[in-house]
Amino acid sequence: MIDIPDIYARAGRPVYSFEFFLPKAPDDLDSFVASVRELKSLHPDFVTLTYGAGGSARSRTVEAAGRLQRETGLTTACHLTCVGHSRAELSSILDRLQGLGVSHLVALRGDPPKDCSLPLGELKHADELVRLARAHGGFRLGVAAYPEKHPESASADDDLARFAGKMRAGADWAITQLFFDPADYFAFVARARAAGVTAPIVPGVMPATGYAQLKRFTALCGARVPDELDARLAAVQHDPARLADEGVAWAARQCRALLDGGAPGVHFYTLNRSDATARVLAALRRA
Repeated sequence: MIDIPDIYARAGRPVYSFEFFLPKAPDDLDSFVASVRELKSLHPDFVTLTYGAGGSARSRTVEAAGRLQRETGLTTACHLTCVGHSRAELSSILDRLQGLGVSHLVALRGDPPKDCSLPLGELKHADELVRLARAHGGFRLGVAAYPEKHPESASADDDLARFAGKMRAGADWAITQLFFDPADYFAFVARARAAGVTAPIVPGVMPATGYAQLKRFTALCGARVPDELDARLAAVQHDPARLADEGVAWAARQCRALLDGGAPGVHFYTLNRSDATARVLAALRRA
């Protein structure tokens, strides 16, 4: 297994990573692992698995991360959220991940639980989870960054202060929320560097494959859809093939601008589908 911070430091080339989410149905896990195994042909450097924060999905995420790494041979960073967990529960999860050989985490606050039976948890912010995992020992830690600020932050400066606090707490690298304008990424990175952040800040990119889906996602996370992209996608929103072509073309141009501008790689939000990501990667590798 690779060491993720080390590959960013030593690769000398763009580092590509894929994000997946846990299938809702437990019976779908076998086919999910098989599909990720097939994606090894795209040569991702590592993958991440989002955290199912409610009910049995919590334990299934941890076990699935272990299976992904063991059965695909791909270094797997398991997302972990602190809301809804006690310190003791989080320590137990960290122990279990280590027992499965998973040594990379993406440490997140997470959304407050919708299930009223779940407690809010003892840790309120991601920097506290980073400190807990760092004190536990044995983990390499990623965190989230928000080029256009977290939707709950009072201001861009407040959001930057929280981000810098996560890095000071011991995070090794950061992955951004999805965005569509490279200028937003570069402006955020410049402000983060001025605030003393030196670790890799990796842009997160989601090739648009559905217009209504894109609108829903961006409304939730506060990302801005540039007018040009919105117009291009709106014009073909009822033609899935043409919409995917537009989304892939935009993402490929976005990624090329990011890499040319010095981004250390690209983290692809795959939505558990490979076609759009494969097409963007093919375009980048041809260039």
